[in-house]
Formats: sequence, structure tokens, C-alpha cells
Amino acid sequence: MAVAGAIQSSAQFRIGPKVGVAVNSLHFNRSTFDSENRAGFTGGLMVEFTVPLIGVGLDASALYVRRNGNAYYDGTQNVGFNGEMNVNRDYIAIPVNFKWKLKLPLVRPFITTGPEFAFLTSRKSVNNAFRNKSVDYSWNFGAGLEILSHIQVAASYGIGINKALRDIGAAENAYDVSANDRTWVITLAYLF
Repeated sequence: MAVAGAIQSSAQFRIGPKVGVAVNSLHFNRSTFDSENRAGFTGGLMVEFTVPLIGVGLDASALYVRRNGNAYYDGTQNVGFNGEMNVNRDYIAIPVNFKWKLKLPLVRPFITTGPEFAFLTSRKSVNNAFRNKSVDYSWNFGAGLEILSHIQVAASYGIGINKALRDIGAAENAYDVSANDRTWVITLAYLF
């Protein structure tokens, strides 16, 4: 009981701003489509709860995220458009990560993993051929460094779990085109 009380009393709760770059690509289920990585941005507020003795904790953020994308269609099937399609989407994203941090004097490396829930704030339809999903779920894997106990630099990779983009006419035709997000995010946070 005394050990649990000592761990609980030494737990740290911190909060601060977080900004970064999001590099997104769409992973289509049809080979007639292709996409390229495109840079967007992210920014918001981060909270962190850590048990210092064992270096395990959670971090969560509320972030505005702009995911930019381009998709290309080779024209072999009629799905509502030909050529290039811009897919720029805005979200309020809430990543919740389990975090393990090494306790070192000046620089503390850490790894993270956890789910992200992104709520669409921009328009749903894209070129009258596709529809963005209202909620995008992904699983993130990341690593980073905490410098001087306040600055965190991190990189993570998010794998889309659900379909972020779907052909509007999928129910009426046999093409059923959809895409998942794949996102690299590099962030800088300052925690108080």
C-alpha cells in the first residue's frame, strides 16, 4: 500500500501546445488508383500523465489536422472522374497513446502506440464521386525524444483502420472504390 501511495504521489501531469507536419497518402483498394504523399499540418493541445518511477504513462491531444492528398485515376473504369483528384480534408483529431519513457538526465527517449479518433470538419463530398467518412479511426506507432524535461520531438506513423474515403456510387456499381489513410506526423511539443 505504501508503494502504491509513493507511485501515485510522484505521478506527473503536464500540459502544453503541440504543432507539427502531417504527411498523408491514401491507400486505395483498387489498382486503377494511385496517390502520392502530400504535406499538411497539425496543431493543438497535448496532455501527458506519467508515472516517473517506471516511465509508463499516457499522452492525449486535441489537434486540428489538415490532411492533403492527390489521387490519380487511370480511366479504365467509370467511377465519376478521370485524371487527378485533390482530397484535402480537415479534422479534429484525438490521439490517445500509451507511452514508455527512459529516465535519463537530459534527453529521454520514448516510444508510443495507441488509437486516434479523427472527426471530419470539412466537406464530405469530393469531386461528386467520393465521400469522406465523418470519423476516421487509425492506430499510431511512434518514437521521440524529450529534451530538458519540457520539449518533446516525436515522429509517428498512423495506419487507417476504417475507410476514410469511399465511392459515392459503390452501392449501385461493382467498383466499390475506397481508401484508407496512411499518415506520418512529426511534432514538437512544449509541456509545462
